[in-house]
Amino acid sequence: MIRVLWAQIQRDLRVAYRRAGDVASPLMFFALVTSLVPLAIAPSRTVLQNLGPGILWIGALLAMLLSLNALFRQDLDDGSMEQLAIGQHPLPALMLAKSIAHWLVAGVPLVLLAPVLAVTYHLSAPTVSALMITLLLGTPTLSLLGSFGAALTAGVRQSGGLLALLVLPLCLPVLMFGARATALAGLGESIAGPLYLLAALLALALTLLPLATAAAIRISLD
Repeated sequence: MIRVLWAQIQRDLRVAYRRAGDVASPLMFFALVTSLVPLAIAPSRTVLQNLGPGILWIGALLAMLLSLNALFRQDLDDGSMEQLAIGQHPLPALMLAKSIAHWLVAGVPLVLLAPVLAVTYHLSAPTVSALMITLLLGTPTLSLLGSFGAALTAGVRQSGGLLALLVLPLCLPVLMFGARATALAGLGESIAGPLYLLAALLALALTLLPLATAAAIRISLD
């Protein structure tokens, strides 16, 4: 089973990097949004430090959503999703593998890019460290939630708006806890509470969302 999951992840990674534009677009969106906001608000160092964690997290969330539109589209069009659904391997495990591949393509680059963009908000080293930790915990949950939303709308053409409406409310706890932990780090306070909540959300998502995604894919195929 592990070999099968690893093969599925490798396959999705190869497919994703063949479409370099789809991989680069969310990163460019994240960089542009978070870089332009400081130019549109007061250039005060204190204001930027207060707003930075929330803006960076909002940018990361929207960039993750932007990468979800075509998550299952090609698999449905070429019939490979049907083969996965009727195959001998558990579909929830394969959906988990696809979510991991999405996180590796869309989430990990955001985590690595965030410290560079944090410079424009004059964030301190502890704040940047907290930002990276919260993104490492939060972006996998966003990928799992996004995979569930993409599976629900897989059979709908031009489903970007519907997907955002479905997924954004579910992502709000991750956004709030992640931004709050980063802000607390800037104030020199403990971030243990929000981190525990982010870890709990990730554990819950890993447990339930692959099952829900597999069920949604079967509905879309029907």
